[in-house]
Amino acid sequence: MLGGMDGGPSELLLRSALEACALDAAETALASGAVERALLLADRAPALALPDGVELEVDPAGPTFQFGDVLADAIRRHRLTRLVYAGGGSAPLFTADDWRALTGVLGVRGQARCITNNRFSADLFSLRPAALLRDLDPAPRTDNAVPRRLAEEHGVAVVELPRTVETQFNLDTPTDLVTLALCGRGGPRLRKVLRQARLDTSRVSEASRVFVDRTKQALVAGRVSSRTWGYLETQAACRVRVLSEERGMQSAGTDTTGTARSLLGQWIATAGPARAFGELLPEICDAAFIDLRPALVQLGIRASRADRFAADLGQVGVIEDPVLRQIVAAAATSPVPVVLGGHSLVGGCLQLLNQWAWDEHDRLAGRRR
Repeated sequence: MLGGMDGGPSELLLRSALEACALDAAETALASGAVERALLLADRAPALALPDGVELEVDPAGPTFQFGDVLADAIRRHRLTRLVYAGGGSAPLFTADDWRALTGVLGVRGQARCITNNRFSADLFSLRPAALLRDLDPAPRTDNAVPRRLAEEHGVAVVELPRTVETQFNLDTPTDLVTLALCGRGGPRLRKVLRQARLDTSRVSEASRVFVDRTKQALVAGRVSSRTWGYLETQAACRVRVLSEERGMQSAGTDTTGTARSLLGQWIATAGPARAFGELLPEICDAAFIDLRPALVQLGIRASRADRFAADLGQVGVIEDPVLRQIVAAAATSPVPVVLGGHSLVGGCLQLLNQWAWDEHDRLAGRRR
């Protein structure tokens, strides 16, 4: 499924990346033999040509659009008995083996089954029998809670794929695109979109180099999982300072109600953006990777998507919210490199960036030899 992404330049860039990602994923899934048909449900036709075997159905987004109803209708019309669902940006790193794993035990007779990348916050899943999705009442508003609800409401056996960078990385914000551009990852269409965008990767590359330096310290703040922390503790040479807060914020709805609470947000409010990023942050780290969304809720900033994306890209001049503009300006001029983003920054992005840093370290070491 692909839709709902329109607006200014940064949003249109992400839309182009999502289209490319969806077509790359569909092509790989078909080639894997894991699926018989690939159906793209979109709010408009993609600008890129469809790969062979991919069917397009256009359902213009509007006030009546409802995720669960649209997916259930597709299941009914196409008489699907087994379903593999993926959001447009949910599988940019998936290989044929990953698609086969996502469908691997669906053919087992007996209990209904759902395979997913995250049972509590899914980006993709497979389901047998597919008609069970139509029995969820009320219909799901997003994909995130589908596996959990299938288990709780219908006793479906949920199987979670191993949590690798391939199963956990998805495209949510421009920071994800910058990460892929720096690391040279993604399918052929997506890589072409990123090359044409000519994204500035300098800030992310500078920050990432701390991972290979045992004398440095990185700050990772936001909705950081214990798995991410554990990964960095074993795979990064630097020391890691973690501020983990508001895990599950979107699932709990505390972002929309404004009740999420953030120590980082309180710190920025107390010190002020200029002192927080200009004086205090350099005292505790040599580079910072910050999922800023919980702090925005704490600060009462209901930024538009365009503003959030501009913040991720460090585009101070186009941010309309005055407080967010001050924060981003302070982060951009901090004595230490600061990377801003959303939830995926402090998840899959960090794994890719750490691996990139080590590859660069080894490449330069080899050149010196």
